Formats: sequence, structure tokens, C-alpha cells
Amino acid sequence: MNKKFVIAIDGPAASGKSTTAKQLAGKLKYIYIDTGAMYRASALCTLLQNMSLNDEAALNNMLNEISIKIEYAKDGNRIYLNGKDVSERIREADITKLSSQIAVIRIVREKMVELQRKIGEDGGVIMDGRDIGTVVFPNADFKFFMIADVKTRALRRWKEAKEKSEIISIGEIEKELIWRDENDSNREISPLKQADDAIPIDTSKMSIDEQVQFIYNKIK
Repeated sequence: MNKKFVIAIDGPAASGKSTTAKQLAGKLKYIYIDTGAMYRASALCTLLQNMSLNDEAALNNMLNEISIKIEYAKDGNRIYLNGKDVSERIREADITKLSSQIAVIRIVREKMVELQRKIGEDGGVIMDGRDIGTVVFPNADFKFFMIADVKTRALRRWKEAKEKSEIISIGEIEKELIWRDENDSNREISPLKQADDAIPIDTSKMSIDEQVQFIYNKIK
């Protein structure tokens, strides 16, 4: 495969898209762009600046000055916000909820899409998110839409939380995922939606290795 493709992987939270995208990027020797981390970093920036999401002028100023850098590392990408490594901080529960709220703000999405397109303009990239195949790269060479039932996704998130010694019930996680699905699917700006030409993948009963191989075979 000499041509460097743009690969878009969309889907709801905990459907497996980020882990699959990371491993697939390694297999193809592509750059993995974690778009969700970019929104999380933006959310953290508003929190650090004690900023209201309703203050459009302040948000606009922040977006004009914000620096988000993604660096490859063997144990996963490192995310830098204004020069500081925030890779762990942006995965905490308060930022998870805030990132869903900031992601529906038009000026934030416009800025993030601008950055994402710039990173992917030369190909050889894999991006995962909610609107990569519909908005960010509607002409992507390959589009995939990953889904899984909510109970499976909640269990995955619970196992991740347990590994980090976080105390949270599967019920709480399930409720949070249902809220995020509703919020992401019904937002006015760039809602979670399967592109007409995307290949659907139900990952409910698939391992990560099986997901990666399925997509790899399609591309090959």
C-alpha cells in the first residue's frame, strides 16, 4: 500500500474506535489523531481559566491562543495543552462530561475541524470521533462506523476505570453513556451520524484484534 490514505472511524463512546484506531495506525505506520482528546483539551482549558461556556468572546479568545499538540508514544499518544502534558488529566470524569458540552459549540468545532484537516491534508492518518466521515473528511478514502450495545460499552469502561482504581458502578457508567449518546446524536452541530458510504462494524462480540484485522483487510 504505497498510497497514504485518510481513514475515518466514527461511533459512540466506548464502541472500541480509539483503541482500534491506535493499533491500526501502528500496523499501517500511520499517524493516529485522537480528535476526542482535542475537545477534551479544549474543555480542560476552559476549566483552568474558570470560563463559562456561554461566554463566546472569552471562548473565541481562548481558541485563538490555544495550542494543542499530539505526540506519538509507544504507550499511547501524549496530549499537550499550551505546552503542558495533560494526557491523564483529560481522561478524568469531570473533563469527560465537559468535553461533550463544549463539543456542541460552533466556534469550538470550527477551530478543531480546521486543526484536524491541517494535520490530515497529506494523508497517512487515522482519525476517530463522531463526525470525521461526515464533516471533517467527507471525502476520506475509507470510512468506518463502529457500534456496540450499551451494556457491552459500559462493561468496557468499568474495566478501564477499575484498572485505574477509580470507584464507579457499571450502572453509573451506563447512564452516562446513554446521556452522551443522546447528546451526541441530537446536537445541532455535527451530530453523531453514520456516513452513507461508511462500513458499519458491530463490535459487541469482537475483540480489539478482530476489529483491527477486519478494518485492515478492508483497506488491503
